[in-house]
Amino acid sequence: MNYRTLPGSSLPISEIGFGLWTLSTGWWGNYTDEEAVILMRLGFDLGITLYDAADTYGNGRSEELIAKAFPTPQERDRIVIATKVGYDFINHGDERRGQKEIPQDFSPLAIRAATEAALIRLKTDRIDVLQLHNIHLDHVMQDDLWELLETLKKEGKIIHHGVALGPAIGWLGEGAAAIEKRHPDVLQHIYNLLEQHPGKTLHRVAEVTESNTRFFIRVPHSSGMLEGKYTEETVFPPNDHRKHRPRSWLLNGVKKIEQLRFLEKEDRTMGQAAMQWLLKDPRVATILPNIYDEHQLREFAATSSAPPIHEEEMKRIDELVLNHFGIEQEESKFKGLMELPVSLQLKLDVND
Repeated sequence: MNYRTLPGSSLPISEIGFGLWTLSTGWWGNYTDEEAVILMRLGFDLGITLYDAADTYGNGRSEELIAKAFPTPQERDRIVIATKVGYDFINHGDERRGQKEIPQDFSPLAIRAATEAALIRLKTDRIDVLQLHNIHLDHVMQDDLWELLETLKKEGKIIHHGVALGPAIGWLGEGAAAIEKRHPDVLQHIYNLLEQHPGKTLHRVAEVTESNTRFFIRVPHSSGMLEGKYTEETVFPPNDHRKHRPRSWLLNGVKKIEQLRFLEKEDRTMGQAAMQWLLKDPRVATILPNIYDEHQLREFAATSSAPPIHEEEMKRIDELVLNHFGIEQEESKFKGLMELPVSLQLKLDVND
């Protein structure tokens, strides 16, 4: 395992992180606390230090799992805890149906209360990375919210602050505004070899605005497509979120993967190559693949030691993406604001 750090920090963040999404929400199968802790402990033994939760995942369960997996002060000091706040699951947690969102509350009073509650569930005195969960543009512009985050830093209750974008792919305007106006330590978003927009642009925004923002990458395998195991006959369980994707997503995705098989080597899987492609960017602090069994965890944790992607392979990838893999491009469905402010777009144009 290789490690990276955030600017101004010495926290050793593993290039491959462990997202608690799959273990605590029930949307990727149901796990007992014991099963979840065993996987998290194995990740720790394999060198994973970054554990990413959210207070709304399982209505607090993801944070409680971290406390159960790493109960001693010595272990706590060896991991990096990231969590998210912003959803009012205390009053609306029983209203969630599938991936339907529940109401948010980003008032300073609510965010302070959510942070204090997360600290109790985590059984710790500080949160290493506190992220505002799926913020909208008005939250980016909310001065008192960002003043609170700085206050929490001064109090030692959080070390770094950040934003998480979502829930679906998109949110270009929100992410760009956050980077340009607030310079968060971390921005978490969807980004992968098959779904490069708007992620690639957000990384360029950080560059041209000279922001120190670093990126936590989720959905690095395009909902499992880039693990290279789907076929045209693949059927997803009824409660699996991929079940609701259009069939064209599966059929076209399989065709794209066949053209990327050159990335597979005897000692490098497609899933590892997909994450190595992301790690080529030094602004990426960690990658959060969906982890749901021991075999997959061992494969992903070994990414740093697999043969790296070389420049010729990167060029072949770029050519395929530029030509849409020779497949008629479907209209993308994004959420959030998908336009940049004119001033920021001009900066990008000048620097291209």
